[in-house]
This record gives sequence, structure tokens and C-alpha cells, in this order.
Amino acid sequence: MGTPDFAVESLKALYDADYPIIGVVTMPDKPAGRGQKIRFSPVKEFALEKNLTLFQPEKLKDPVFIHQLQALDIDLGVVVAFRMLPEVVWNLPKHGTINLHGSLLPQYRGAAPINWAIINGEKETGYTVFRLKHEIDTGKLWAQEKMPIHPEDNAGNVHDKMMVLGAQLLVKSIQRFANGEIEEQAQTEELEGQPIQHAPKIFKETGQITKQFTAEQAHNRIRGLSPYPGAWTVLMNEKMESLEIKIYSSELLEDEKAELGFVSTDNKGFIHINLRGGRVALTEIQPQGKRRMNVREFLAGNKLMGNWKI
Repeated sequence: MGTPDFAVESLKALYDADYPIIGVVTMPDKPAGRGQKIRFSPVKEFALEKNLTLFQPEKLKDPVFIHQLQALDIDLGVVVAFRMLPEVVWNLPKHGTINLHGSLLPQYRGAAPINWAIINGEKETGYTVFRLKHEIDTGKLWAQEKMPIHPEDNAGNVHDKMMVLGAQLLVKSIQRFANGEIEEQAQTEELEGQPIQHAPKIFKETGQITKQFTAEQAHNRIRGLSPYPGAWTVLMNEKMESLEIKIYSSELLEDEKAELGFVSTDNKGFIHINLRGGRVALTEIQPQGKRRMNVREFLAGNKLMGNWKI
């Protein structure tokens, strides 16, 4: 059960390992883009390519869908990047249902673990295979592996690395389970010396960069929301002209004397936002209603005259 590209890698790994995939569940088709054309989910596209049995229920408690699952005689359910399941679904397979989650549980339970780990400036994250139960992301652990978050990483490349490594761990975990080698471990609710962080859903307001941020916090938020959904801010000048920009990448510069909230630029090659503890040098942006571009390209056609601030 899954929907986006992150889930396809796990489905492909199970398929390539010759596990009998007797059913694939993904979201219903929905219109997308400016033309509102019907677009298949990446998981559906893979399932069709491999001629796998496919289900796209509108409601997961639909009696017809439940009956279809019961008829499959499922040994094990596998969930990767899918919506929340009702118990009637996750408890139906003989050996229950497992999930691949993009954090070192119990840290970063929730919908956006990769984003929040980077936003919070973590130097390390990981991925976990665990058994589903009632409370979200709290079930018994099957396996975990750590991975570093490098200073140059953003959510996109951490996602892409974890997508592959997580799929490999998932296949290894299922093989170990089949061999009777898995010893399930309950998750702890307290971690010595560090608080348990959460990973709630990302909304547009999550991405707004304001002058209340330190330079490091702003830079990490930009990294943690790039390339999607993107951090953003609104620049304003003394004439009350405003410019909303999405920020895809930045560099962190030290400068304790930076004037809080003000923007500095040479109108040729740099735009710096001055915040507590330093400056955030914008490197790739997207002005509202325009395409994504580097800052030098933007300044070639747009001059920030006067005093601008966020």
C-alpha cells in the first residue's frame, strides 16, 4: 500500500526479490496540473507496468474493498507512504501489517519526518520498519538504520537516499521475518537526554521565513522544505511595495552585526537576509508568478532599490 515515488522503490525492491505481491493498493486517480488531467499515482504506474492486481478504494472501510482483501488470503501487509489505515485493514493479514517510516522512531512520528529533522538542524536521521497498531507510528520495531544529514543536504536528496536504503531494509526485514529471526521491540516513550520530536503535516505557513528566526533556523527551514513545498518570505520596502519569493536554496554566513530583518544586495550577484546570528544568502528563488531561477539571474532583470526588509 503506497502512493508516491518513495513507495515505488519499496514495491520494486519486493518485486525484484521475487516476493509474491498479490495486491497493490493506492489512492484513486485525481486531476492534477493546470489542465486538470487525470494522473496516475507512481505506484499505480508501476503496478500496471508489472501487471499486478490493483485496488483504488475511495474509502478504506468500504465493505466491497474489505471483501476483496479478505479474498486475497494475505500473509503480510506492507505500507510505505500511504494514508492512515483503519484496523479492519491493517489487522486483516495473517501476520499483520508493517510500515517503513522515514525516521528513527520514536523520534519524528508523523507525516513529515524528513522535513522536520532537517528543519530542526539534526545531523543524523534514519528509517524504521515497524508493525502497525492503533496509535500512529508507535508499533513494535522490526529494524532501524541510521543515516547522516550532511550540511549541504536538503529534504529532496535525503528523501532520495532514504527511498533506496529504506527499501533495502524493508526487504531484509521481511526475509528475516520469514526466517523467524525478527525479535520485535516495543518503542520507548522517553529518550535519555533528548526530547522526543514530532513531525506534523507541513502547511504553507510552516514555510514562512520571518525576522523572528535566527539565521541558522531560517537556513535549516529552507533546506528542510526544499524542493517541496518550499520555504518563502515577503520582502517589503519603504514604499510598501512587496515581493513574495519562494526560496529553494541558501548559504549561511556569519555576521553578528547584521541589522535584524533587513535585506542587503548589490543588485548584481547577491541577496542577503540579515537575521540574528548571521545572514542568509539566497542562492535560488522563485518570485511569485515566475519561474525558478538563481539570484544572479533574478537581479539581472529586477533591481531592489531602496530599503527592503522581511
